[in-house]
Amino acid sequence: MADITFLIVTFKSSSVIHKCLQSIPKGYPILVVENSSDQNFKKELENSYENLECILNYENLGYAKANNIGLKKAKTKYVFVLNPDTILKENTVQKILSSSLAIKDFALLAPMIENEIAPNFGFFNKNKTNSLKDLMQMSTFFKVDFIKGFAMFFNKDQFKDVGFFDENFFMYLEEIDLCKRLEKKNIYVISEAKINHLGAKAVDPNLNYEVEISRNWHWMWSSFYYEKKHNGIFFAYVKTIGNFLSSFIKYTFLLFINKKKSNYYRARFFGLLNAYLGKPSNYRLKV
Repeated sequence: MADITFLIVTFKSSSVIHKCLQSIPKGYPILVVENSSDQNFKKELENSYENLECILNYENLGYAKANNIGLKKAKTKYVFVLNPDTILKENTVQKILSSSLAIKDFALLAPMIENEIAPNFGFFNKNKTNSLKDLMQMSTFFKVDFIKGFAMFFNKDQFKDVGFFDENFFMYLEEIDLCKRLEKKNIYVISEAKINHLGAKAVDPNLNYEVEISRNWHWMWSSFYYEKKHNGIFFAYVKTIGNFLSSFIKYTFLLFINKKKSNYYRARFFGLLNAYLGKPSNYRLKV
């Protein structure tokens, strides 16, 4: 049995997580880090699956901080971080493990997403971007600059001098920031390893409206924080000021026409405003 822990951060994810857990090969330790105090959720999972431990955070700590808790707790060399709305295809773990033996000193690996047009990887320098077909023809694995956060296979030995996720991020761009800090380390996509990602389905569907408000708020906050961190505050303002102004205009224009849609733009405006004022990413779902 390979030295892997599977790590899944959840928040009111009981409607989707079982398909994810059932796709994980039996016998491996699984850590679920739940961003609430839901004792029933913890009991249900621990009673239903062997080798599974559910940690309750008793508050919504977000993606970065909750994953860091799991990454630090895991005793294995490798940790496979998954979103609860992902499903591993057959032999995915085997394909990743066999590739890991062939790749020297990798930091992160990722399977290839199967059910979306947009790839789950990319390059910081657009001139390096090749077509997906060309990349897949190069090898069963290929090097990239970043991978998306819903499926990340960590070699923990490579993170001792970098650390894990920046906990200032609550949601969005924390994995891109981490990959940016890993630019001199090896990140690969394994083209023969496949995963399905349902996308934006990780939270109870009854909360879709509240979740969408939160996503809009945090996307704007994280966008400014990321740019400020890596490119400086002036560039961050230049990159985001258009969104700031258009969000305010659309928020006020739609206020008496379409209140629901207006609230999405309100969230975007205040997410950026909080970032501009140097405030933390402190918006939380109203549930």
